[in-house]
Amino acid sequence: MRHRRLLRFALATAAGVTLGACGPDGTAPRNPAPTALSSPATFSAAPSFAAVTAGSETSYLILGTGNKLPADLATRVSQAGGTLTTSVAAIGVATATSSSPDFAAKVSAIRGVDGVAQDRIMQWVDPGERVVEADGIGSDETFYNLQWAPAAIHAPEAWDLGARGTGVRVAVIDGGLNNTHIDLNGSVDVARSRSFVAGFNFNQDVAGFSHATHVAGIIAARDNGVGTVGIAPGATIIGVKALHNGSGSFAAVIAGIVYAATPISRGGAGADIINMSLGAGFDRQGVGAAQLASALSRATTYAYQQGTTVIAAAGNSGVDIDHTNNLIFVPAQSTNVIAVSATGPMGLFTAAGSNPDRPASYTNFGQSAIGLAAPGGDFVLPGNAPCTVAVIPAGTITRPCWVFDLVMSPGSIPGNTGYFWAAGTSMAAPHVAGVAALIISKNGGPMHPAQVEAKLRQSADDLGKPGNDDFYGAGRVNALRAVQ
Repeated sequence: MRHRRLLRFALATAAGVTLGACGPDGTAPRNPAPTALSSPATFSAAPSFAAVTAGSETSYLILGTGNKLPADLATRVSQAGGTLTTSVAAIGVATATSSSPDFAAKVSAIRGVDGVAQDRIMQWVDPGERVVEADGIGSDETFYNLQWAPAAIHAPEAWDLGARGTGVRVAVIDGGLNNTHIDLNGSVDVARSRSFVAGFNFNQDVAGFSHATHVAGIIAARDNGVGTVGIAPGATIIGVKALHNGSGSFAAVIAGIVYAATPISRGGAGADIINMSLGAGFDRQGVGAAQLASALSRATTYAYQQGTTVIAAAGNSGVDIDHTNNLIFVPAQSTNVIAVSATGPMGLFTAAGSNPDRPASYTNFGQSAIGLAAPGGDFVLPGNAPCTVAVIPAGTITRPCWVFDLVMSPGSIPGNTGYFWAAGTSMAAPHVAGVAALIISKNGGPMHPAQVEAKLRQSADDLGKPGNDDFYGAGRVNALRAVQ
């Protein structure tokens, strides 16, 4: 297979642009921290993780002592004035609904219950992202020349060594994912994909830009002669919808993690890798915060124990996590999670050029949290001066120069030929997930998450200060070194 040639002559049919938290004039204001909402969770799930619509009642998360739920929990919850709606025995977490004002206090007193917290619907995907759709892109054009990120992490050289991610299963826990997109069609395990949001299938969401599709494309857009190519073009994607229009409950995210990591033989998705390009920050001292964070960590620890490597976005608030003791960012700071910060150039396609490894303007950082860095793009080049970039096999595309500093990937619902630029740690995390898939495929089969992380860290380019660094963690991922 002349892989390099196939990449160079990939054709495209449509294009779009997603701008991460940019102002109308192209400037880059700081993104606001996600806000917790108090409305009750309403979601559904796969059979063994099923939950019912909460309706007008308040939804609660119940944590059992020692990761085990009391055998008579349903009865005791009923006696407290509620209804048990979900039981995830594998991690000792259940959900219940009740309209009783003292329900939490009553359930907290049940023997074998470690904690109770009201479930929260969070804005897990940064609402500052904007979408500007492009047009006029013909079927004789390709976007490979616009993909600076694969070259920045030496993915083409890894492909030349035969590393494609073939056979590796990557669960994308996010919003609705378009499995029929031309660059993903055939690469998504539709049978194992699931929705944990009531009333929607795994491939449904608000029309237009699809965050989940963009993430999935960065990981595994096919080497099929059209559009773009993912870091692990041979990997299999599993769509796990826990969000709708960027928001969702803790319970839905937790159930999605457990489902994704559970082996197929036990009714789960059998994922080797989980990518969570989502995040929420909240006050550690807030009511129920400790219980919510603990429940999420139980799920990520369960995934780790099942042999699933969990990768998450570090967050887009520009926060030094080392010095924000009052805040917690999840799932980036959840147990057994590799948190990824973002790099991005400033004027890469201008005459002056730019370093694609510079820390992105928005990325969270801090040695206590950041595991690795990867391309996430940036949008801070001043002004709207145009740049024109050649596409293959013929033609050009012209946009404001700062647009080309973003990350390009598929990203449309319901259309199957839409491509977008986007920036964020949401885009950085799937680059690491793609490299992890290359590592596992090159190894010839499943690997323990500790082995995968060790290989990612050992092979990363040590940028910034020597050793573990505030912005880069162990370094910016290097796909070539990771598979050598």
